[in-house]
Amino acid sequence: MFEVIHKEPKEKREFKTIDIVRRLKVITADRIRLVGHPVAKPATIFNPSLAINGDQVRLYARIILGYYTYSSAVAQITLPLSDIYSNSNKFYEAEIKVYPDCKYDYWGVEDPRVYELEGELLMTYCGRTVNYFNPIIKHERTLPVTAAYKSGKWKKILVFRMPEKLKEYVISDKNAFLVKEDNELLLFHRLHLTDGKFYLTISKVSNNINTDQLEEIRVQDTLTAFEPADFEQKVGWATPPIKIDNENLILLHGVDRDTQSYRVFAVLTHDSKVAAITPNYIMAPKEIYEIYGDRPHVVFPCGAAKIDDTILISYGATDSVIGIGEIDISEIMSILDKNRL
Repeated sequence: MFEVIHKEPKEKREFKTIDIVRRLKVITADRIRLVGHPVAKPATIFNPSLAINGDQVRLYARIILGYYTYSSAVAQITLPLSDIYSNSNKFYEAEIKVYPDCKYDYWGVEDPRVYELEGELLMTYCGRTVNYFNPIIKHERTLPVTAAYKSGKWKKILVFRMPEKLKEYVISDKNAFLVKEDNELLLFHRLHLTDGKFYLTISKVSNNINTDQLEEIRVQDTLTAFEPADFEQKVGWATPPIKIDNENLILLHGVDRDTQSYRVFAVLTHDSKVAAITPNYIMAPKEIYEIYGDRPHVVFPCGAAKIDDTILISYGATDSVIGIGEIDISEIMSILDKNRL
């Protein structure tokens, strides 16, 4: 459907895991107290993004209050950075910050990616649209929505859609975040189309995204970054980029055809092109909470931040808990440098 920028990454990868992620902390729903909502505890909490603010960590996690429609919102948990590296089983307060309130996310606000872009804190999430459960309308079930942190609140500003002639082929559009490269604003996103295939895509976006109202943006010039390996059903963007020198380090997830397990690998990008890729997965479900839960065999990173010589990652495990881990920068860069394209 879309031109493939790189064919080499597909051929360079193998179905193998060398896990380099050190597990640091797990936070479960029973240790969360919701403030400002009569339901005191979420049914589950998972797929968090993160932002570092001095010596504090802000986790922006997907919560479920009940399983009837699996409708999600995003709640913020603030904790000391030191807690990440301790074995304490503290209880934390969480406050719902972004929730369904428009036709673009009527049935859920899912899987936030929080990141800075030109000094502004943004969150791009997967919105379950008003048509998500409509058996008649089978396109645009989900769309990427971006909110900006303004005056202490998250304000929804942008909804991204494919061009008019293509939108009827889009079943869902997920795993999205914005990247500025070579003075171009790009949307990294993952499309599921009516041909049954999943496309790891990069699209151009108008540079003028300053708005105080929720606006639709039609993306243009969509390209496929690279294709899944033969052993994978699909791949998707996982975390917003971490700047390493003049390149972007991005984690991705891959779902294998045999067991449907979610694993993690990494790429370096430069000028929207893949410059290097890990030949194997660097993280796979191995702890009991990553293997057994609401959706078994899932590690699903949504957040990443550079702290000294490590990358702190936040991830969802089995759609059931929050996991925090870290990756040694020199270790992952050594792997990537040996596998440049």
